Amino acid sequence: MSLCEIGKVAVLWRGDAEARRKATPQNNRFHRVFEALSALGIHAEPAVYADDIAGAVREQLLNVDGVLVWVDPIHDGNTRTVLDALLRDVASRGPWVSAHPDVILRMGVKEVLHRTRHLGWGTVTHLYRTARVFHEEFPRCLRSAGPRVLKQNRGNGGQGVWRVELLPGSVNERATVRVLHARRGGVPETMRLADFMGRCEAYFACDGCIVDQPFQPRLPEGMIRCYMGADKVVGFGHQLIKALIPPPPEGPDSEAAQPGPRIMHSASAEPFQTLRTCMEFEWTPQMMDVLGIDVASLPMIWDADFLYGPRTTSGEDTYVLCEINASSVFPIPDEAPAAIARLALGRLAAHRARS
Repeated sequence: MSLCEIGKVAVLWRGDAEARRKATPQNNRFHRVFEALSALGIHAEPAVYADDIAGAVREQLLNVDGVLVWVDPIHDGNTRTVLDALLRDVASRGPWVSAHPDVILRMGVKEVLHRTRHLGWGTVTHLYRTARVFHEEFPRCLRSAGPRVLKQNRGNGGQGVWRVELLPGSVNERATVRVLHARRGGVPETMRLADFMGRCEAYFACDGCIVDQPFQPRLPEGMIRCYMGADKVVGFGHQLIKALIPPPPEGPDSEAAQPGPRIMHSASAEPFQTLRTCMEFEWTPQMMDVLGIDVASLPMIWDADFLYGPRTTSGEDTYVLCEINASSVFPIPDEAPAAIARLALGRLAAHRARS
C-alpha cells in the first residue's frame, strides 16, 4: 500500500510566513509526532499557521485527509477566531480535524467544570453568564464559602484565573479582598471587591462567562496532568506548581517562585492507577454523555488537570478537576506520539471507508 493510499495528515501550529517557508518534519518540537506518523506509513506535512496567511493554509488543508492542531486559544494577543472558522470550513469539506473547534468549545473551556460538577471529579462550582448575575451572586458565595478561584471561560497560561479571599471585617460594598492572578509573576493585590469584580467584567465579552470553584488547600502538593489519547490514558505528569500560591519573600521572579519540573510517568505508573481507572471507565464516558461527544470526536491528544481534593475518612486521595486542555497539549509523554499515530491511522481508515 502506498503512502497516498494510507493518507495524508497536516500538523498545524502557529508561526509566521517565514517559519512556514522553513518548516520541515524534523525542525520543530513536534518531530516525534511526525516520526510516529511516518512509522505507520502516514504522509505528514507541516502546516504553520498565521491569520495573514490563512488562505494558503486553507488551500493546503483541503489537500490532506486530516489535520492535527496545536494552537493555544490566546497567544501574544492573538486568538483562534480566524483559525476556528477556517478549520470548521475545512472539516465541512471532507478532512477530519483534531481537535475540532466545536469539540473544544464543549470540553476545552472552563464551563465544562460546571457542566460536569456532579461527576466524581467535581466540586461545588458556580457559573456566572452575565456581569449582573456575577455582581449579585459572587459576594454572597465569597462570604459563605471561603476563598474562591475564578476562571474566565477560555484562556491558557493562567490568564483570567484568580484566587480571591475576603479579608476579615469586610462587609457589603466596603468589602476588601486579596486577589492573586495565576499568571507567572503574579503578586497578591488588596482592593475593594467591587473594583476587582469590575476588572473581571471583560471576561463576559463575546458570550464569555466566569466559573467559580473553591480554592483547594492541597494545591502545594502539586497538579496531576492526565494525558488522554481519545478515551485512553497515555501518561501522566506531576508538577509542583506555584500559580495561586503567594510568592516567597525573595519575590515573584526568584528561583524559589518558579514551578518545579513536570515529571512524566507512563500510563501504568502505580501511584496513578486509581485516577486512570476513574478516567477510562467512569469520568470520561460520563463527560462524553453530558457533552454529547462520541469517541470518534474526542481529540487525539488532550489532558485533564487535577488537584488533590480532601482525603477520605480512610486516608485515600480524591481528585478535583481544575481544567481540560484540548487546544494545544504539549509537551506530551513519550508514549503519546505513537498513540496519536495509531488514532490517526484509525481515523484515516474510517475516512476511507466513508469515501
